Amino acid sequence: MIIGILSRNPGLYSTQSLVIAGRKRGHRILVLDPYQCSQYILNSQPRMYYQSKPLTRLDAIIPRIGATATEIGASVIDHFVAAGVYTTTTAASLLKARNKWVCSQFLSTNGIAVPDACLHFNSEFNDHVLRRFSFPLIIKLLKSTQGMGVVKANDKSQALNILEAFQRLDEQVIIQEFIQEARGSDIRVLVVDHKVVGVMKRQAKKDEFRSNLHQGATAKPTKLTADEEFIALNASRLLQLSVAGVDILRSDKGPLVLEVNASPGLEGIEQTTKISISEKIIEMIEQKAHHGAEL
Repeated sequence: MIIGILSRNPGLYSTQSLVIAGRKRGHRILVLDPYQCSQYILNSQPRMYYQSKPLTRLDAIIPRIGATATEIGASVIDHFVAAGVYTTTTAASLLKARNKWVCSQFLSTNGIAVPDACLHFNSEFNDHVLRRFSFPLIIKLLKSTQGMGVVKANDKSQALNILEAFQRLDEQVIIQEFIQEARGSDIRVLVVDHKVVGVMKRQAKKDEFRSNLHQGATAKPTKLTADEEFIALNASRLLQLSVAGVDILRSDKGPLVLEVNASPGLEGIEQTTKISISEKIIEMIEQKAHHGAEL
């Protein structure tokens, strides 16, 4: 098969892991920068050009769309799908998962437990909003990623200063309860084709609350409880994601879905679990992308 990986950086671990896994299984792999994809409608038919040359055939695409390329990436995905190309992640699912508030809103209204939170815009009501939360609490940018733009406020004065700083920059922020009992850890669950294929527990470094590996956290393999497996699979199913990274907090209220990543990094989970998630993704494509599309 001919498989395209939508990625702005071909040197990234996740992209290279997919390239290696695909070629190992005998497929032709193309790394395509979505910013260099030109979408055409010719004779009322969708056509795709890459770096000014027509893409004549593609069996499947694997979107590896970063936060800065979400809108362009979604448009490219939709165009490939219109041409009949199988995708591991649809544009609609990517957009819903990428917006942290929309994702939490959607999951909570469909029976998935999430942390208490508030999407907040107006500085006039800062004091009123903060009265509904206990301290410490989390304040994070709506478009935060890899732990950047996520801050813990230990008291009301600190929270007001953080809010006012973000609001002066016209940033949308989410105020979220801090799950003290998680002790700086979370569970990353990798779901492929509606099956759990890898699980790790991430632990923040000393004096740090963010459990992102990019922020110096450590990771080790772990096992899920039956409730945690159910909530991870249900979250990915509701979002219609065939590939998902589901982050779960262990709280006194039970497992809470912190967020769902539609383009989860593979380096940490593969190196921690020694499982090739990339091969699982390629195997899924082999089963589902039966007919290539003429572009």
